[in-house]
Amino acid sequence: MVYIQMHEGRDAAYKKAVSAGIHTAMMDVLGVPEDTWDQFFNEHKPGNMIYDRNYFGVPRSEDMMFIHFFFNTRPKEMKERFFEAVADEVTKRSGLRREDLLMAITEVPWENWWAYGRTVDPKTGFDTRMKGQG
Repeated sequence: MVYIQMHEGRDAAYKKAVSAGIHTAMMDVLGVPEDTWDQFFNEHKPGNMIYDRNYFGVPRSEDMMFIHFFFNTRPKEMKERFFEAVADEVTKRSGLRREDLLMAITEVPWENWWAYGRTVDPKTGFDTRMKGQG
């Protein structure tokens, strides 16, 4: 599950490019199946996204985007590769500057998820269709 926070005003093509970049990274690094799109764009009016325009010395613009991922526990190295893959794919597809991207992961134990039709391996906690996980 992915929540994307951004300023209002971007068109559907831009959001589709961001979405495709995120999902490509999820398939390539996390091994999720292609049919696992759960992304929610939240657009904010001016003044409803308050952030430091010079975050850790990195200048951020009005295009700043925050992406929050929720998924099962993954190894540290995989999460590091995932962040880089998302940044690569999203910036390549949408034109967003890397400096305007902020991401976080909340890991949720597998037993705290429910979705009709999922088949979870009780030994690993991953969907049995996931590449390299089950």
